[in-house]
Amino acid sequence: MSLAFALHLLAAVAWVGGMFFAYQILRPVAASLLEAPLRLELWKNVFARFFPWVEGAIVLLFLSGLWLIRGLGGMAKVGWHVHLMLLLAIAMTAIFFLIRGKLYRGLRDAVGRQDWTEGAARLGELRKAVGLNLILGLIVIAVAGVGRYLG
Repeated sequence: MSLAFALHLLAAVAWVGGMFFAYQILRPVAASLLEAPLRLELWKNVFARFFPWVEGAIVLLFLSGLWLIRGLGGMAKVGWHVHLMLLLAIAMTAIFFLIRGKLYRGLRDAVGRQDWTEGAARLGELRKAVGLNLILGLIVIAVAGVGRYLG
């Protein structure tokens, strides 16, 4: 159980921490320093490097989470906070695959065509989706930290 918990925490930190860094730190700096072509190329490449880590984190989160649930006696035995975490994890995963499958492809294709107006529009869509996933991820972390103490 300790190994499952450690793997679960590390995967969550990689995914949510990566989104926090990208959204709160890298995005404002890139917007203030880089013209659209360079900024859009940067984001295309950042996402391309981040997505495999997220995909690995998702697999690890679900496997370790189910391992933990099983070790605690199954879904009928765990608290409401575990149910909420699982529901939010499913929502976050669906949003990620929307980002990965549709929104990123639009950015990548626009950058490939050097259509900076379209690329900026696609990046704006990505920003909103990542922002939503970041909020959900922070809620999951808060629920994980205090859920069992709330009854």
